[in-house]
Amino acid sequence: MTRITIADDSMLSRKALRKALPPEWEVDISEACNGKEALAAVEDGRAEVLFLDLTMPELDGFEVLKFLHDVHSKTVVIVVSADIQPEARKLVDQYGAFRFLQKPANAEVLRETLFDMGLI
Repeated sequence: MTRITIADDSMLSRKALRKALPPEWEVDISEACNGKEALAAVEDGRAEVLFLDLTMPELDGFEVLKFLHDVHSKTVVIVVSADIQPEARKLVDQYGAFRFLQKPANAEVLRETLFDMGLI
């Protein structure tokens, strides 16, 4: 079973991502409403895989990514964001996110991403 955390300040976005997850993927899902909660989930071992929005209160996704890149590099981060600007994508890549998916997450693209990671 893979422990994942979905970090997004929008409850609707968290719910949509849950629905897009492949049903055969055995996961233990936690949720975070902001960057601080996302980092707490990582520290508590609840985020082997972190689905991360970029625009959140407390700490934004870029700050979370930078911290994880510098301090906690074992967490696999998949950014799921509506911010598809080239500069945002460049920063996401620079900070080591595994993949950048556009919101709303497409179930087939998500499945392919997880397959590429060897998780399903």
